[in-house]
Amino acid sequence: MYLPSKHNIIRQIAESDEWFLVNPLSGQADILTGELARQFIGGNVSDPEPFVEKGYLVEPEEEEHRFRAAYLDFLSAREREEIQVFFVPTYACNFACPYCYQGEYGHKPTYADSKVVDAFFSHLDTEFAGKAYYITVFGGEPLLPGDGPRRTIEHLIREANARKIDLAFVTNGYTLSEYLPLLELARIREIQVTLDGVGALHDARRPHRSGRPSFGRIVAGIDEALALDIQLNLRVVVDRDNIGGLVELARFAIQKGWTQNERFKTQLGRNYELHSCQADEGRLFTRIEMYREIYRLVDEHPELLEFHRPAFSISRFLFDHGTMPDPLFDSCPACKTEWAFDYTGSIYSCTATVGKRDEALGTFYPSRKLDVDRIEEWQDRDVCAIEKCRVCALQLACGGGCGSVAKNENGSICSPDCRPVDELIGLGISLYSRETPVAQAGT
Repeated sequence: MYLPSKHNIIRQIAESDEWFLVNPLSGQADILTGELARQFIGGNVSDPEPFVEKGYLVEPEEEEHRFRAAYLDFLSAREREEIQVFFVPTYACNFACPYCYQGEYGHKPTYADSKVVDAFFSHLDTEFAGKAYYITVFGGEPLLPGDGPRRTIEHLIREANARKIDLAFVTNGYTLSEYLPLLELARIREIQVTLDGVGALHDARRPHRSGRPSFGRIVAGIDEALALDIQLNLRVVVDRDNIGGLVELARFAIQKGWTQNERFKTQLGRNYELHSCQADEGRLFTRIEMYREIYRLVDEHPELLEFHRPAFSISRFLFDHGTMPDPLFDSCPACKTEWAFDYTGSIYSCTATVGKRDEALGTFYPSRKLDVDRIEEWQDRDVCAIEKCRVCALQLACGGGCGSVAKNENGSICSPDCRPVDELIGLGISLYSRETPVAQAGT
């Protein structure tokens, strides 16, 4: 007997009478008329065969076999994935961003010395032997001025080059121009820089500790990096205070010619309560609130899409590739395809936990030791291990969300950080179907 798949996601498309029906397990996506959607939801479609062929109507036992096979494929593919290894040479920073989530950590303004860097690479040589990985240098601010920080970056580059390892840097961009001659010597994967708006808006959100403006220097560094053919990832941290400046920033980037450069890309990061950094939570968007506002802005200012094409869950992938993405059994990379290390010799699961001393999972300096039980707790987390995910139709498009956020909110790593996947898809299909139509089901 055929029943509706437990992985069907069906919802009305934003600002439309039509509905979408997607199934991450079968890899199918269709648009339904309102009438056909209501028939399907009510279990009385006149011709069920197309829905059976696409895996929207299934024999439950057969679907369970396909689920297990897809899960094993996912685990196998993840074993072959490249690992992103973060290294934090310092938590010190020359900026005083009011939303910084590391401000509470209380680390001394110390920079990694050569012994720590050598121990870090020795650990990688042992624990990551035979695995593909690259290193992202993170902070604090890793590119601080001064001889000490510069010597550490030189040492990192030298050791990475000796092993033919790519490096990426996450920097506020204030000293990027000064560091570029050194960074050119490395195998640079990308440099991530943050701009939160144009001019005074950015300067108010990301001021130098001296009170000096930072926007102009960062823009100059971006220009110089792109001129050197270095991949530049521009990040915008978005909340209610600066969402209104996103269109102006997009226009600025377009006028600069950045968006025409194939080495330039963008990402929007939601400013949110990661730990306890936000005293004024009224400035924060929920995930769906942010994307609703972005949808509105794009509707009014289509040029924004030249600057950034929002994911809207699986929607952008669907329209860009013409196919569904693979089922997402786990969206938390911690201790699987992501690890983090810092100048104190401590090991962490990811960038969301690095620096929180009570979240450390071991040390690589001065001695090497790992808390295997806590590491396995992170490694075991996926939608099959999270009870609420196992019965959720959105599981294979959501992946269970962020383990660190889930722990902060629920007290357990093995709990969900739920994503409003269905509404996000509805917004994304409404937006991107204006460019490329989607197939109609049942026709």
